[in-house]
Amino acid sequence: MEFNGFSMGVCVNLIKKLVLFGLCLLIVISNMFCLGQKAHLVSYESLKEKYDGFDKNNAKALPFVNKFILKAKNEVDYSKLVEGYQDAIYFEKNKFLKLKYADSALIAAHHTKESDLITSAYLGKGIIYYSNFRKYMPALNEYLKAYSYVKQSDNQYLNYKVIYHIGVVKSYLGYYQEAILHFNGCIKYFESNLNRQSHPNEIYNYRKGYLNSIHQALVCYRNLKEHQKSDSLIELGLKNSVGKKDFVLEYNYFLKSKGISEYYAHHYPKALQYLNLSLKELKNANDFSWVSVNYFFQGKSLMALNKMPIAINKFESVDSIFNKNQFILPELRNNYELLIDYYKKQKNDEKQLYYMNQLLKADSIIGKDFIYLSTKIHKDYDTNALYEEKIVLEKDMVGRNILLFFLVLFSIVFLILFITKYRKEKMIQSKYEVLQKKLSTSHILLVENDNLSVESMESVDSDWYEFQKKEFINQDIVEDVLNKLKNFENNNGFLKKGITLNSLASNIGTNTKYLSWVINEYKKMNFTRYINTLRIYYMTRELYNNTKYHHFTIEALAEECGFLSRQNFSNMFFEINGIRPKDFIRKRIQELKNI
Repeated sequence: MEFNGFSMGVCVNLIKKLVLFGLCLLIVISNMFCLGQKAHLVSYESLKEKYDGFDKNNAKALPFVNKFILKAKNEVDYSKLVEGYQDAIYFEKNKFLKLKYADSALIAAHHTKESDLITSAYLGKGIIYYSNFRKYMPALNEYLKAYSYVKQSDNQYLNYKVIYHIGVVKSYLGYYQEAILHFNGCIKYFESNLNRQSHPNEIYNYRKGYLNSIHQALVCYRNLKEHQKSDSLIELGLKNSVGKKDFVLEYNYFLKSKGISEYYAHHYPKALQYLNLSLKELKNANDFSWVSVNYFFQGKSLMALNKMPIAINKFESVDSIFNKNQFILPELRNNYELLIDYYKKQKNDEKQLYYMNQLLKADSIIGKDFIYLSTKIHKDYDTNALYEEKIVLEKDMVGRNILLFFLVLFSIVFLILFITKYRKEKMIQSKYEVLQKKLSTSHILLVENDNLSVESMESVDSDWYEFQKKEFINQDIVEDVLNKLKNFENNNGFLKKGITLNSLASNIGTNTKYLSWVINEYKKMNFTRYINTLRIYYMTRELYNNTKYHHFTIEALAEECGFLSRQNFSNMFFEINGIRPKDFIRKRIQELKNI
């Protein structure tokens, strides 16, 4: 039977295949879901424990790392995803796959919007270009991107990692003095953190940064022919890396440097010994640039020992590495000059021409790198760094100017206060001396104070004027009132609190109008002023003659002489004597000490 041109059998087979395909697809999806669920249930810490013990570039760790990455993807945890990709970079041996992981880390880092993670991701990619490819151009580009983000971060470790790697580029360009500043700063920072109570991974990073900074600094000193400084750092590096399994490569960097140092000291057999000892680990790490340097100094040492065939073999090994990696350090240029000279003497034109072409090729690569890197590092790093330093300096200058302004202002205010205090003190001393003279001669009389005479007719009672218009008082009455007032003064009756005109008139047997008239006419002041003046004169004499009152408070003194408040007493004392009671006491104490 046919249906629209197809047999029933064909249709059945087609349906069976579709069902089978659907089942397979369902199984695959189910397995993936299960894996995802399992990954979700396992913690990041337990996954990390499974691969933490593997050595660098050991691919056996990658299956566990991939589970870590899968878990981070399922949970959309970009911070952990960055961590997973960076772990994959560490264990992946293939340098091209390292770059792919670095790109993935960058994408994840940007999703986090965290400056530290973005800095770390750019730095990681730059390190791959430098360490695995020795491609300084792309490496520097990544370093500069990292630098732009690390400025927004407080992470000092990342900051110094960026400083270190930019220093490496400067060293490659031959800016050794500038590079040394980078490395010395890194040495100081990393060393200061070696003894911190930190996670073992952090301590590892600090020590690695410390040892690598020492190595790069000594390379700069060697190229500057400062061999004493270089040798000192070699010994420091060897001391801090010997016997440490996590820093075998760094230890061999220092062995290599020791071999080069022995070459410059003309100890050629020792140079060969150290260079040979370091070669294996440098090869294991695929650090072809330092392997080249190693071969080059082996060749020069052998040449110095007149072992030219073996020396030439070492020089040609440098050329093989150059051909394979298309990279050469500027200091190895001499490698080709020696080969050209050797084959010229051997009259081998073919070899001579080949190495001439290789030298031109090396110069081209070095020159191309130099032009790009030199321009880039000065434009994008040094200029920015200078600009930032300029801003900091300007802020410091503004800060210093503000500080200077306030210091000047403070000095002016202090000077004004000092002059004011000096003048006040001088005036107090003058008033005290006048008062002292009167007291010492018992010449304080009620109507003798200049201040009182000024007040005399201004403060008389208005009742007295009215009374004066009507009648004059009999002179006998006046004499009687004056005598009684004298007794009142001699008996210190004025010290009693709450004395009024009525109460005093009643006490001395006269009326208020007579008493008021006599006080105004003969004492030249009103009643209230008369009582307060008596009290002030009394307390002034007591303060001058009786030291016990020097220990009284102003409130106690006021109460002692009948005043109801401290302020009224102090104001009246100043009005009558021209000096405050506390200043009078101070001056009297000083005077007694000097006697």
